[in-house]
Amino acid sequence: MGLVGEDIGPARAREQFLRGGTVEGTVRNPILNSWQRSRSLGLSPEGCELPYFEDLDLDGRLVRAATPVLDRLEYRFAGRTMNVSLADGRGAVLQRRFGETSQVRKLAAIQSVPGFVFAEEFAGTNGIGLALAERQLINVYGAEHFAERSQANACAAIPVRDPLSGRIVGVLCFGYPPADADAALNLVISKAAGAIERRLLEQSSTRERALLQAYLDARNRAPTGDTTGNGQLGEPAGSGSAGSGLAGLDWRDEMILKERATDLISAAQRAAVDVLLPGGRRVTLLSRPVTSPSGVEGVVIEAVLPAPEQHRTVLTEAGTSPGPLAPPVLAPAVPLPGHLPGAEPDHPATTVRPPGATGHTAGSATSGLVLIGEPGVGTYAVAARRRLELLSEASTRIGTTLDVSRTARELAEMAVPRLADYVTIDLPEAVLRGEEPTDPRTGLYRTVVHGIRDDCPFYPAGEPVDLRPSTPQLRCLAERQPVLEPDLRAAGGWIAQDPEHAERLLGHHIHSLIAVPLLARGIALGTASFYRAQDPAPFGDDDRSLAQELATRAAICIDNARRFTREHTMVLALQHSLLPQSFPEQSAVEVAYRYMPAASGVGGDWFDVIPLSSTRVALVVGDVVGHGLHAAATMGRLRTAARNFAELDLGPDEVLTHLDNLVGRLDRDEGGEEPSADSTGIIGATCLYAIYDPTSQQCVMARSGHPPPALVHPDGTVTFPDLPAGPPLGLGGLPFETAEFTLPEGSQLVLYTNGLIEDRHRDVDTSLDQLRHALAHPTRPPEDTCEAVVRAVVPQHPADDIALLVARTHALAPHRSATWDLPADPALVSGIRAAVTRRLAEWGLHEVVFATELLLSELVTNAIRYGTEPIQVRLLHDRTLICEVSDAGSTAPHLRHAASTDEGGRGLFLVAQLAQAWGTRYTAGGKVIWAECALEAPAGKADAAAAYFDDIPAL
Repeated sequence: MGLVGEDIGPARAREQFLRGGTVEGTVRNPILNSWQRSRSLGLSPEGCELPYFEDLDLDGRLVRAATPVLDRLEYRFAGRTMNVSLADGRGAVLQRRFGETSQVRKLAAIQSVPGFVFAEEFAGTNGIGLALAERQLINVYGAEHFAERSQANACAAIPVRDPLSGRIVGVLCFGYPPADADAALNLVISKAAGAIERRLLEQSSTRERALLQAYLDARNRAPTGDTTGNGQLGEPAGSGSAGSGLAGLDWRDEMILKERATDLISAAQRAAVDVLLPGGRRVTLLSRPVTSPSGVEGVVIEAVLPAPEQHRTVLTEAGTSPGPLAPPVLAPAVPLPGHLPGAEPDHPATTVRPPGATGHTAGSATSGLVLIGEPGVGTYAVAARRRLELLSEASTRIGTTLDVSRTARELAEMAVPRLADYVTIDLPEAVLRGEEPTDPRTGLYRTVVHGIRDDCPFYPAGEPVDLRPSTPQLRCLAERQPVLEPDLRAAGGWIAQDPEHAERLLGHHIHSLIAVPLLARGIALGTASFYRAQDPAPFGDDDRSLAQELATRAAICIDNARRFTREHTMVLALQHSLLPQSFPEQSAVEVAYRYMPAASGVGGDWFDVIPLSSTRVALVVGDVVGHGLHAAATMGRLRTAARNFAELDLGPDEVLTHLDNLVGRLDRDEGGEEPSADSTGIIGATCLYAIYDPTSQQCVMARSGHPPPALVHPDGTVTFPDLPAGPPLGLGGLPFETAEFTLPEGSQLVLYTNGLIEDRHRDVDTSLDQLRHALAHPTRPPEDTCEAVVRAVVPQHPADDIALLVARTHALAPHRSATWDLPADPALVSGIRAAVTRRLAEWGLHEVVFATELLLSELVTNAIRYGTEPIQVRLLHDRTLICEVSDAGSTAPHLRHAASTDEGGRGLFLVAQLAQAWGTRYTAGGKVIWAECALEAPAGKADAAAAYFDDIPAL
């Protein structure tokens, strides 16, 4: 019973552990941790000698509260071999009760006589010691005990806490034979401990009632001189509250007075303060010591409301003349004599003269009792309020960003110095990447180190940390519960990680630790460690609960940041995959680009460079409204569509028209006829489409709601051409207009999205001026131009995506182009072939003469037969040899498979075999049929053409 493993019993596991073997996963974690601590303390299973204390508080609060409960347990277990013991906070047994009285004579003294100390540091693993170490209900069975003498026993033990302070003041323990183990005993011992804690709280209430009675007796016996402004001690407003005796105060005023009164009780000093209430009213709180007949010392807080005409003077430092009361709460002054025992004699207090003292004018005042209590109780109340304030502030200060590391640091900043002096946070590398950790105990990285000083020798941030299973950090991850180490000098598992490093930390006065797992949605995301150094008191259970609450809130924020990081990374990867990774080879422009995602999330900006027929090139920049996955996916759709429309050799205005129709259809398909709140319609997009022709150096552009491009002329002049704006994509209804510009060779065409120039911290005109100055260097290559624009124009934290495309234009040399006008006469085809052959010879392209003659023969013959004059033939010598035949007709040629009996229909099939690409482009005056020939003819092409040579009717 009590073991995790099934293949090994507790006795064998203990033997294996004592021999130095590994038993992890075989023994429960609390037991294994206790064994490790016992061994690190140098304890021997055969020689665990227990100290004996004679200075027991056998008539203290704990014993008085527990005695009726122990009596009830003794009656319940009558006749059973049950040993019920009550120990104090040190582990010293105060009382023992036996279900079978004859047991007393059979048991050894350490098991029957009060006074022996069962703390883990002396007795090793046992119920009382382990309950104090683990600070929770504990069961220990047989061989799970560290000492040999306890091997035949089983026990259940639970801490008993002071309900006011939350501190452990004792331990209740049941001892019994292992054969009598029963799960119901855990319920019984929990209820018994709860009953003892309730009786402790009742004792506090009794003490407060005694203080109240002492106050009332003092009021009835008060001499004439000890009066309020009207000559009477104030009537109590009620038990522990302000209200009915203080006319004109509402519940908000009472809350303010009670909060200040709690501070005064905590200060344990005879004093007075002025409190400013809403509406400008001032109330004087008087702090008076009071002692009950039984010797309980406390503090009573009275509130005095002066009449409107009454003025008060303030006790100030020597040499300062009294003056009227000005600030809401008075500055520190000399405390009145008679401070309570235990209070610091020089503790500053905010005071005024008590009512009736010199300095008051005649008038009427009312008074009433606000609070009464012991200074210790007031201290607990103040501490509880500060904890609540810390949690309230944490809810607004932790998770202000969706950055994992920053959120972790916000947790540390909240905890220092109000909870701990130093905080370290370790997160798995997977969490930092945005992924869900598979095992949070491996791959940990020190993410945050924060404290009151920077010279404390913790493992530095950014470094991997390899922790042993015995460390509190890995124990809290394994058990999914916070681990409290009140005294690090006795924390063997923590010291065993790195003894030299532990000594350095202890040398910086670090003495107490709370390790808390960062749990969110049942997933452990890492661990936070809270260290105390300045306060000599160790961490307690209240501190552990507060640390756990802070860590839980931070873990949810860290998990949100992690999931955002994962989604952001996925969307960014998607967008990068949809953007061009490289551009195809072309000679028209030299390009460089930059893409910068927004700090708030990935958007839908995109760009492209698309080679077109006849050495032309299309430059495209677009922007989808919105951010996130939907915007990135829509961007991919539009970029793909734009490339497809470009393949049709459409003009810029026609491409935008098709994109506009596409966006409208997507909106309708995704949003429906009546878009709901969950609809993810595209909303809109903008685009700029430009086509540059290096043979004519003409650039034709059209835009749909997009910022105009910048033109950098060879002389350094920068202009923003007046290009018709057009509506954004998806609105429909209006035609798009084009504009044509001449770009001399060496000009730069700069396309960008609105994220470059639109920023809430600056005007658009200012951004355009910055862009103009950054571009006014025409000799720079496009790559340097991109860098200059990024440095000069891009904001530090862009609110929107930015796409930037810089293209420097080139021109096709005149001698690399040849043009012939041809009448519609089939007899002249041979003459064109001869002219083409001579020009190819001049260009040194002898290897493509044969294929080119065949291509032009077919294209020219088709133009003569089916086209309309004028007919023109053009050759362009670029990376490939481009053959063009244009005519005024609009009839489109179609590639088809000719039957064996057909006389024609094989011409375009031959063109497709000989050319690496071919197509039709429509112009304002007709159409152009073009074909590209590779300058290095693929093997077998000529033979393939020769097979169809005799079937060409025109030859």
